[in-house]
Amino acid sequence: MKIVQTPVRFYPYIGGVENYVYNLSKNLVKMGHEVKVICANEVGGRMKNEKNSGVEIIEGIKVERLKYIGKIANTNITPSLLIKLLKEDFDIIHAHLPTPWSADWSAVVSKIKNRPIVLTYYNDIVGKGFARYISKIYNRIPLKLLLKIATKIIIIQPKYVERSPYLRKYRDKVKVIPVGVDTARFKPLNLKKEENTLFFLSILDEFHRYKGLDTLLRALVKVKSEIPDVKLWVGGSGTLMEYYREMAKGLGLEKNVEFLGFIPDGRLVEYYNRCSAFVLPSTNPEQEGFGIVLLEAMACGTPVITTDIVGVADDIMGVRAGEVVEPGDIDSLSEAIVKMLKNAELANIGKNGKKLVEEKYSWDKIANEMLKVYEECLAL
Repeated sequence: MKIVQTPVRFYPYIGGVENYVYNLSKNLVKMGHEVKVICANEVGGRMKNEKNSGVEIIEGIKVERLKYIGKIANTNITPSLLIKLLKEDFDIIHAHLPTPWSADWSAVVSKIKNRPIVLTYYNDIVGKGFARYISKIYNRIPLKLLLKIATKIIIIQPKYVERSPYLRKYRDKVKVIPVGVDTARFKPLNLKKEENTLFFLSILDEFHRYKGLDTLLRALVKVKSEIPDVKLWVGGSGTLMEYYREMAKGLGLEKNVEFLGFIPDGRLVEYYNRCSAFVLPSTNPEQEGFGIVLLEAMACGTPVITTDIVGVADDIMGVRAGEVVEPGDIDSLSEAIVKMLKNAELANIGKNGKKLVEEKYSWDKIANEMLKVYEECLAL
């Protein structure tokens, strides 16, 4: 089967959608299918050198990066995408939202070429300031056309079909397939846990404020009153790095918070293994999809603390792999952190999460589920 994936960006650019497409594509290639990714030539937050353009091969995945002329609300605008897709030979096209440009042109091409299109719908498109007006216009017309054209719509958590005002009308097309985790890469290592140490990981920019670092820093003040030596590692870089540094300083947390910056792939597993617990206090249900980083932490045998809006929250509670609180509740978050760090059963909690990931969220299982969707689309 020839599959074209159209994320707005791709590995080694770091992000939830990018990781999803990378791991799904890698496993589909292992199953004997041909996968090509067409995306913007942005790598590591900057434009890739045009001299290195063309098709490259990453773990069997063909990758073609197109020049972009700028961004609108975190979406790279690639003028040549339509022509490029029209020239491609494929059986099925797989698009990804909430970055509309690539998804919309993918839908147009699927219609012109009479090929099925699968759309993974991570979350609704929302925004602040100018981006808010753009999102309202997009949701009013283009989104409706995209959802109408889509052969199948994949959501990564079951609650989203009711939570989203745009998906309810198309529930007959919707199928739930969660994200996965690379259990060969993310696994327990023989490393000593750093006592009373938390780990948070995200891109530190305006678009990702919903990941809840503001809330976590404020909760840490309360945690510090009970556990004075509590430590928070903040992984990731972005335009708000200095804002968060100043915030931590203003809260009197200079000695308790360490900003690690961008963490290379080779060291990420180490931080997941060394921390006492991983924290993802997401605050916005419209923007938060599943929480892939929680799966990565659990695969490493590390307990997690999160909010009830992430896709894996119910499973975390069900198997006792961590603590789940309401979004934006500073008191509940601080209490959950204290409870976790003082828990003598941390190792067993971590084992529960590892078992959950192995049984339900390995990428080979996710890829097999997706392949069934592709085959169903082709049979229509």
